[in-house]
Amino acid sequence: MSLPFLPVEIIKKTRDKIPLTNNEIKEFIAGYTKGEIPDYQISAWLMAVVLRGLTSQETYALTKAMLHSGTIIDLKSIAKTKVDKHSTGGIGDKASLILGPIVAACGIVVPMMSGRGLGHTGGTLDKLESIPGFNTQLDHETFKKILLQYGICFIGQTKDICPADKKMYSLRDVTGTVESLELISASIMSKKLAEDLDGLVLDVKFGSGAFMKTLESAKALAQSLQTIGKNDGKKVTALLTNMNQPLGAFIGNSLEIFECLEILSGKTLINKVGRDLYEDTRELSLTLAAHMIYLGGKAIDIQTAHQLAEDALTSGKALRLFEDVCTAQGGDLKKLSKATYAIDVNAHSSGYLVGINGEAVGMLGIKLGAGRAKLNDSITSTAGLKIHFKVGDLVTDNDILWTLYGESIELLNSIKDELLKTVVIEKNKPMPFELIKEVLY
Repeated sequence: MSLPFLPVEIIKKTRDKIPLTNNEIKEFIAGYTKGEIPDYQISAWLMAVVLRGLTSQETYALTKAMLHSGTIIDLKSIAKTKVDKHSTGGIGDKASLILGPIVAACGIVVPMMSGRGLGHTGGTLDKLESIPGFNTQLDHETFKKILLQYGICFIGQTKDICPADKKMYSLRDVTGTVESLELISASIMSKKLAEDLDGLVLDVKFGSGAFMKTLESAKALAQSLQTIGKNDGKKVTALLTNMNQPLGAFIGNSLEIFECLEILSGKTLINKVGRDLYEDTRELSLTLAAHMIYLGGKAIDIQTAHQLAEDALTSGKALRLFEDVCTAQGGDLKKLSKATYAIDVNAHSSGYLVGINGEAVGMLGIKLGAGRAKLNDSITSTAGLKIHFKVGDLVTDNDILWTLYGESIELLNSIKDELLKTVVIEKNKPMPFELIKEVLY
């Protein structure tokens, strides 16, 4: 089929900041998906987008073109309100696995389509697949069947969902075109709109452990995502959350599943100075869940929604639901593996912990095998770290700062000194750490 335009003209228009029409974007993306437009031309256009940007209307048109490049999951047969959550990724972020069962226990359907980790942040699918037998690659009918029965199901992006996004993402990763607000927005929202949602809650992170390093850039991304969702008639709430230290106590796939089970079971993990190391994971999970419950119409205000979320957690309903869904998706939580080796890393000075370089910690996690630098890298599910102190805590010389887990004692010992460089300890106590900075409605 011949295209109604020359691809090079589309590249030139974006290069020269001349807005593209909806139809031009639609045909351009369709041509690329079908293989009629070569990688080198879409790469040139992606670079033009990075350098020149897109209007909000162009970004929405791109999102829709990517969405309609494949299958949209039809969930109209499920009568209940459907609300999902998306996180832009951070070190130790396992909130989806806690809030999903909480929200489903409150009567809202959570069709959770998640991704794999890439770079210094972890992926929900990798965490779930550390549970022996857990299947995230479900066909659409099985996905709907589990949703109908339990109100929640965890699925990965199939080859039929937003294939244009899959092709473009692999190119962006190798052509230096990942860091574009418009391309990130379209990539995220095309997959979320494919779920046929009624509402969406966004956890947009900023700081050293996030992709967006500043609050300002995180807010710009949140607003871009909200604009796309609202243009499509969806209810969208965004929380701006602080990733200037790892979330929770554990980093690494099976370790984070363990932390989720601990929190869902109502347990705490108190450190030497009396801090519950699970507190921030629990707080973030409950707050995001409350906004999902509110968007889903199950509460008259956020305070009431938060109480419903707490009740679902403390009653054990969310834990039982998570266990049931794991079983329905083939997972066996009783066979969750533990690392062969564990070593401690001790502090070399005394004072207050004032900072942790989350990105550096995440990159060391990749060295351990807990994450991947490239999409086809293998993962060691038992590898990871435990953090013993949080920002603001008083540390004494020789206190255990970290515990490292893995399958090679030589590898664990090789990164001890590098790990110590990720923390800053000073004499003066820092300002209190603010986890949730702002909520955008």
